[in-house]
Amino acid sequence: MKSVLEEHSDTEKAYAILSHRWLDGDEVNYLEITELAKMENRDRIRERSGYRKIVKSCQQAENDGLKWLWVDTCCIDKRSSSELSETLNSMFRWYENSNKCYAYLHDVDVFPTAPNETSAESGCWPEWFSRGWTLQELIAPMALQFFNKGWQAIGNKRDLATTLEKIMRVPFGVLVDGLASYRPSVAQVMSWAADRRTTRVEDRAYSLMGLLDVNMPMLYGEGKKAFLRLQQEIIRQSSDQSIFAWKPTNETPQTCGVLADDPSLFRDCHDII
Repeated sequence: MKSVLEEHSDTEKAYAILSHRWLDGDEVNYLEITELAKMENRDRIRERSGYRKIVKSCQQAENDGLKWLWVDTCCIDKRSSSELSETLNSMFRWYENSNKCYAYLHDVDVFPTAPNETSAESGCWPEWFSRGWTLQELIAPMALQFFNKGWQAIGNKRDLATTLEKIMRVPFGVLVDGLASYRPSVAQVMSWAADRRTTRVEDRAYSLMGLLDVNMPMLYGEGKKAFLRLQQEIIRQSSDQSIFAWKPTNETPQTCGVLADDPSLFRDCHDII
């Protein structure tokens, strides 16, 4: 029987990649997808929306003439700390080198143009627009297609760039031509993540590594120290002094001296070029 997962270089194979909001307890992990054919409870796994999400992504990739699909929920063996660290450090590149990226918005029927037009529980924008990891998943791929909760195409990044700029404050040029052509300042990149949320505190920092061209080991359990380490690594590699342009607030008292405690302190730095 052909294996479900195979390892390939992201520069040697044409592939699609999925960008989505993780739903706790409903996703299919690495062990489950590799052992699915032998599991007695496989029908229960196939009933999960996380499994249907993988199947729909595979069908879309096939429609686009692609033989391979990468999905973070089942393609990362999280039991291996070294594999997890390598994956998170490579994530931006994998999205950047994909031939197609599918952004699945599980909580909308049509692409939103204003906060009150969505059905998101937050009462604001769809969850995909507010998560930490999906920021790089928006910016890195050149060919990004949005799908609604029924897996109907509702637009692509290039055609929706003006609307996306208003929603996320990410410049039109970055959305259309990528980071390399625009060369944003460190503070500006931080500002794009200021209001985004992650399940783990450390991912507030880790999800920015690719956008800032930084690599560092993952240390889950370090809490907010992860963001401090991220800034220290940026200073070691860059002379961009906009990293000091953050502003403290009454809600977030400062404890790290000249470095910021959290990306939210860069909220007003989107115009620093």
